[in-house]
Amino acid sequence: MNTKNERNLQELIISRLDLSRQMSEEEVRELIDREIQQESKKRHLEIHIREELSKEIFHSIRQLGILQELIENPEITEIMVNGTQGIFIEQKGKLQQLDLCFDSTEKLRNVIWQITAECNRVVNEASPIVDARLSDGARVNVVLDPIAINGPILTIRRFPPSPITMEQLLAMGSLTEECKNMLQELVQEGCNVLVSGGTGSGKTTFLNILSQFIPETERVITIEDSAELQIRNIPNLVSLETRNANVEGCREITIRDLIRTSLRMRPDRIIVGEVRGKEAVDMLQSVNVGHSAMTTVHANSVRDVVSRLETMVLMGMEMPLSAIRKQIVSGFDIMIHLGRLKDGSRRILEIAEPLEIKEGEVIMQTIYQFEQKGVLKNGMIQGTLKKVGKRSKNN
Repeated sequence: MNTKNERNLQELIISRLDLSRQMSEEEVRELIDREIQQESKKRHLEIHIREELSKEIFHSIRQLGILQELIENPEITEIMVNGTQGIFIEQKGKLQQLDLCFDSTEKLRNVIWQITAECNRVVNEASPIVDARLSDGARVNVVLDPIAINGPILTIRRFPPSPITMEQLLAMGSLTEECKNMLQELVQEGCNVLVSGGTGSGKTTFLNILSQFIPETERVITIEDSAELQIRNIPNLVSLETRNANVEGCREITIRDLIRTSLRMRPDRIIVGEVRGKEAVDMLQSVNVGHSAMTTVHANSVRDVVSRLETMVLMGMEMPLSAIRKQIVSGFDIMIHLGRLKDGSRRILEIAEPLEIKEGEVIMQTIYQFEQKGVLKNGMIQGTLKKVGKRSKNN
């Protein structure tokens, strides 16, 4: 449906549909097909045109318009809509622009409002930036104009319908059996684990993988901005999600609020999707008073995690750097750093243990390090996770 005539025909049929009452998907499809059949008698539309027209009208009414097919494609991991100027996708780790775009800002806004309404989120001039999620767990970020100069920006990050398992990582060569056994032991012992990495490095995915080792007898509480974790093996699971303030008077519920209240919910383990602000204070305090926790932090390396946590703690309260560093060393048992290589693949780059404070600095012991061995003709990077040290804590 690329020509102007076809788009006009689509809009004409939509304008004639009576959508004032609640209807099932089958009823809507029948109504659309009936209108297309009548129009076909006037214009003699070919069968493939009628089928495409029916699908696109249904998508624009009941689903997400031109984005629906992209969302249903399991190979697409990211969808980026830059106003009406273009749509980009990430597929198999590669970024590409599609020969596809919204006809108008109004149509894009309608899709955005549909998404946010279903997620019980409000996006408007008063609240132009919103994080939400689709029913299938995909993460959504919206930035409206005029904050976004080139029109409404919609970014959708999709996750696999079934969580990736540790066995799949082993099959891909992302880590060794020995490393997997160490991580399994750490999680089962209730050790505090911090996963770091850049944007799109797979932090949430890896947290999901580690959660598969949590004993089924534990009471687990997850805390996230937008629920993304797919923990399926824990019967006693509580999932908490933040809430933005709105014009109806509902106050904001932050990660800090949720961490604090979770400590009163008798948790065996707390999983925080990502620490990115003042909540680092509460996170550090919880891991230093006996609570078992797992979380992620945006950082460039395991050593960069220390300075990132210091900065975030200082956003929440005044505390000497020496005290913060002591809490990091005593609070976290292991740090796992993920990265995205030039070929688009996501890898475990380093697993390290914070050992001690020496001359005011946190000393890290690297246990596993990614070692690049070469690059194939197709650009894929070859390498292995090599053991270079051993754990000293709890040995």
